[in-house]
Amino acid sequence: MKVLDLQCEHGHGFEGWFADEQAYAGQQARGLIECPLCGSHGVEKKLSAPRLNLGAARASGAEPVLQGAGRSDDVTPAMARWYANAREVIARAENVGERFASEARAMHDGDLPQRPIRGVASAAQVRELVADGVAVLPVPPSLVEPLH
Repeated sequence: MKVLDLQCEHGHGFEGWFADEQAYAGQQARGLIECPLCGSHGVEKKLSAPRLNLGAARASGAEPVLQGAGRSDDVTPAMARWYANAREVIARAENVGERFASEARAMHDGDLPQRPIRGVASAAQVRELVADGVAVLPVPPSLVEPLH
């Protein structure tokens, strides 16, 4: 088993486990390797210290981590699933762009039918929406940009 440190084009680091170097190369050539955070297929190998997977038991209750412990970009399998689900929800939302604040307010006021939307709003617009009881959720760009 070969464990490789990988990084996507958006800077997300994670590990990939492969039978050998040829397995990695084959999967990479077929575009099968993707970032668990953003779904990007622009993945490259990073320099890493070799290590052997000898099947050592993990501490009970500890969730496996897809990157080295203690780093700010650690990604657990649960986090990767959450990001995948969030990207799926965002992909189904209509992108209303700059009209986000007015569309959200109109839906809240009952002037437009409810539907999932996404877009952009200024900080002042978001504060006004929240103050008026309109539910909004900021979404990091890594969840929106590489939708597949």
